[in-house]
Amino acid sequence: MFHLILYQPEIPPNTGNVIRMSANAGARLHLIKPLGFDIDEKTVRRAGMDYAELAHMQTWDSLGQCLTAIGAPRWFALSTRGTVRYDQPQYQAGDAFVFGPETRGLPPEILDLCPAEHRLRIPMRPGNRSLNLSNSVAIVTYEAWRQHDFR
Repeated sequence: MFHLILYQPEIPPNTGNVIRMSANAGARLHLIKPLGFDIDEKTVRRAGMDYAELAHMQTWDSLGQCLTAIGAPRWFALSTRGTVRYDQPQYQAGDAFVFGPETRGLPPEILDLCPAEHRLRIPMRPGNRSLNLSNSVAIVTYEAWRQHDFR
């Protein structure tokens, strides 16, 4: 079981897609406020809320509150400024992955809390800004799950 943490997500369809993917992968989803939308918005429901009963999802007031509540797991921050390729660590059950808001990524104060060896990046061609949030979450989730033989 892995924890997927969306820090202040802004775009409803991305969160809906992550809800659907997390249900299918058996991951727990955590949303850190403020959200850029109402979780009941039609665009969230259309993209993923039909999976809401299958997903394990919670909303938190802060990242610190979330990490404490889930047992202060080993956590990884995903960022274009990360230094470790996402497929290099050996993931453990209970690991948490923190993804930033779509328009600005994780703020420096969050990245600074994360050990340098846990600041991950997904390779991209030079000159490109970033991948879509829901795609990034899927890439990392399926790599972690693959390492556990999809159990």
